[in-house]
Amino acid sequence: MLKLGVPSKGRLMEKTFDWFGSRGVTLRKSGSDREYAGAVEGIDGIELVLLSAGEIPRELASGNIHLGVTGSDLVREKLANWDARVAELARRGFGGADLIIAVPQAWVDVDTLDDLDAAAAAFRRAHGFRLRIATKYHRLVREFLREQGVADYQLVDSQGATEGTVKNETAEAIADITSTGETLRANGLKILDDGLIHASQATLFRGRRAGWTDAQRQKLKALQMILGIA
Repeated sequence: MLKLGVPSKGRLMEKTFDWFGSRGVTLRKSGSDREYAGAVEGIDGIELVLLSAGEIPRELASGNIHLGVTGSDLVREKLANWDARVAELARRGFGGADLIIAVPQAWVDVDTLDDLDAAAAAFRRAHGFRLRIATKYHRLVREFLREQGVADYQLVDSQGATEGTVKNETAEAIADITSTGETLRANGLKILDDGLIHASQATLFRGRRAGWTDAQRQKLKALQMILGIA
C-alpha cells in the first residue's frame, strides 16, 4: 500500500482532487467535511491521507507517507537538505505564489538587495539595533540573504498578517508569499527588483526514505503511468 498525503482543506485540496481526477484517479473525502478520511478510485493499493499542507513535508521525510502534494516553498522551508530527503515527481501548475522581500514604498532609494544592505547598515547606526524582517520562512530567507551578501538584519517571526507588520511598526521589511502583490501595495509595500526568493507551486513529491518494497515501487510506476508523469 502506498500512502498519498494531500492537503485536507481549501483550494489546494480542491485543485489537487481536480488534477488527479482529470487524469483518471478520483480522490475524495469519505466522511463528513470535518473528518479526515479519504478514498481513492481508479487505481488499487493507494491510501489517501489528509493532512495540513505544512505537515506533509515532515511526514514524507519521516517515511510516514510515500507521496505527498504540497507547496514547494513548504518543503524547502521545513526540510534541511530537502532534495536529499524528497524528490519532485510533478509540478502541478496551480497554487502558484512567490516568496519575496518587500520594503516600504516610502523607501524611494531602496529597490535592490544592495540597496537593502546599505539601508540595513545605516538603520543599525541610526537606531542601535538591526533592521527587522518579518517572516515565517526563516530557513529560506536566511539562506537567500546569506547568498546575496545581506547581513545586517534580524528576522522576527510572523505567522499571519505579515504585510501589516511594517504599518504596526514591529518590522521594517517583510519576506512573504504573494500571488498578485495587491495586499502588499495596499499596505504601502513594494517588492525589491531582485527580491524573489522562490517561485512556489503545488508539487507532487516522493519520499526518499529507505524502506520501499518492490510492490510499492511497482505501484508507484503504475500510478505514474496513469497520471502521465515520468
